[in-house]
Amino acid sequence: MNPSRRTFLKTASATAAAAFAAPRILGMSPKHGLGNPVVGSGEHTYECIHDWARLPADIAFGNTHGVAQDSQGFIHIKHTVHATSSKPDAVCVFDPDGKFVRSWGGEYKGGAHGLHLSKEPDGEFLYLCDQARGIVDKTTLTGEKVWSKAAPMESGVYNGQNEYHATNVAVVPMGFPRAGDFFVGDGYGKSWIHRYNARGDYLGTFGGPGKERGQLSCPHGLMIDTRGADAKTPPRLVVADRSNNRLQYFDLEGRSQGFVTEELRMLCHFHERGGVLLIPDLKARVTLFDKDNKLIAHLGDGTDFGLRDKPREQFIPGRFIAPHSAIFDREGNIFVVEWVEVGRVTKLRKV
Repeated sequence: MNPSRRTFLKTASATAAAAFAAPRILGMSPKHGLGNPVVGSGEHTYECIHDWARLPADIAFGNTHGVAQDSQGFIHIKHTVHATSSKPDAVCVFDPDGKFVRSWGGEYKGGAHGLHLSKEPDGEFLYLCDQARGIVDKTTLTGEKVWSKAAPMESGVYNGQNEYHATNVAVVPMGFPRAGDFFVGDGYGKSWIHRYNARGDYLGTFGGPGKERGQLSCPHGLMIDTRGADAKTPPRLVVADRSNNRLQYFDLEGRSQGFVTEELRMLCHFHERGGVLLIPDLKARVTLFDKDNKLIAHLGDGTDFGLRDKPREQFIPGRFIAPHSAIFDREGNIFVVEWVEVGRVTKLRKV
C-alpha cells in the first residue's frame, strides 16, 4: 500500500470529528419518494444507487480504482481484483443499465489504477496505469494493446524502473491546441509528471517532490481542463496534488499557474461537465466546483474510513468511504468508484 495511504488511515480517526463538521456539507435524505438515499440539493440532487454494476459469479471486485464511459454509453471499471475472484480480469464493462458486457485485463490484477478514455481521430482508446508494474498502456476498448511505456529513463529522475509507479493519465482532447499530447502522473513513485506528444514521444518532465509552487506530493490524478479554452487558447493541466491537499494548475509546458486549497481534503482525480468540476475525495466525499472553482456541494459525506476493509453489510447507505475516481455520464449522472477492499460502484442518478 502506498505510504500516503498508510498515513491517511492512521490519522483519519483522530481528525474525522473536526473534518466533518463543516456546515456546507449536503447529506442524505429519503426524499422524492425514492427507496434509495438522496444526496445534494437543488439542481445537484442525486439518488444514490450503490452496487450499480452487476458482476457475473466468476468475478469479484477488488479496490475499484478507475471509471470511464465510451460513446456507446458503456461504463468501463478498473479494479485490483479480489482474492476470491475466479477470473483475474481487472477491466469490466457494463451497459447503461449496469448489465455486465465483457471483461479483460488479467495482467493488471493487483496493480490496476488509473483509467482514462480518449476520443481520438482513429477512434476511442483507453490509457491504463498499472502502478505495481510501473507501466502505462494504451489499448482499444476491448483490450488490444497499441503501446506500453515504462519509466522514461531519459528524464534523468529515476535510478531504476522500480522507482516508477504511474497513477493516472490526461490527454489533450481533439479541437484544442496540442491535441493528443498526454501527461502521466507518477503519483506513487517520485511525484514527477511526464509529457508526451500524440505519437508517444517523450517531451519532458516537471514537478518533482515538494510543497513549493510547481512541486508536487503524490500527483495522484490529472485532467486537461478545457473550461475557458478554445481552438486558439490552450487548455490547462489540473493536478490532484493529493498529499499537499491542493489542486494545482499547470500550462501545457509544465509551468505552475496556481492553486486551489479551499474545500479539499485528499483529492484523487477530476472530471468535468458543463463547467462543473467533479472531484472524488479519498476522505469520504465527492465535491462539485463551479467554473470558478468555488464550492457547489459536497455529496455523500462520510466519516468512517475504517469501513474500507469491512464487509458490504457494514457500509452506510448514502455515505461514501473512500472515493477514488468519478465521472459524469452523458445524462449528467455521476459514477463513483471507491478504494474499498470489496469494491463499490455507485451511480448518483440526477433527479
